[in-house]
Amino acid sequence: MSNNKQKVLWITETAILLALLLVFQVVTKPLGQLVTGSLVNLVLIVAVMVAGLASGLTIAIVSPILASILGISPLWVLVPFIALGNTVLVLLWHFIANSKKGKMAVNYGIAWITAAVAKFAVLFVGVALVLVPLILKLPEPKASVISGSFSFPQLFTALIGGAVAMLIIPVLKKAVGNGKK
Repeated sequence: MSNNKQKVLWITETAILLALLLVFQVVTKPLGQLVTGSLVNLVLIVAVMVAGLASGLTIAIVSPILASILGISPLWVLVPFIALGNTVLVLLWHFIANSKKGKMAVNYGIAWITAAVAKFAVLFVGVALVLVPLILKLPEPKASVISGSFSFPQLFTALIGGAVAMLIIPVLKKAVGNGKK
């Protein structure tokens, strides 16, 4: 495939996945964090595993910015932490799941658990333990609500999104014909 066609394909895949992520956020916001967060994590994982690392990282960083612009995310100060958590998830999925060591299913399983725990840890430490109590100094109950949203629900949504991703990634790779990514 020519370099121009590769660029167009990358832009197209990334734009479609980013748009899908934003639609999921808008449509499922009333259904709560468990549904919305799981779908966001699913799209992040599908992006990196089907469209490639650059696509996954772009969506990981751009999506929280767009979510704040659209009023989906409550505070702009959370954007860097969310982007960092998303980036950790994407990087771990990319490097662990694509490892040449071991079988694909084992690599996916290790990526699933490791990336979910790492994203949870980044968001919990960054938001619940540092940002909210030490920097924002928000009044209760607002501090509890934000801290609670960036604790164990993050682990659960990353695990759910990863579980669904493991089921559909092989099918998607086969369908788009890029099983080598």
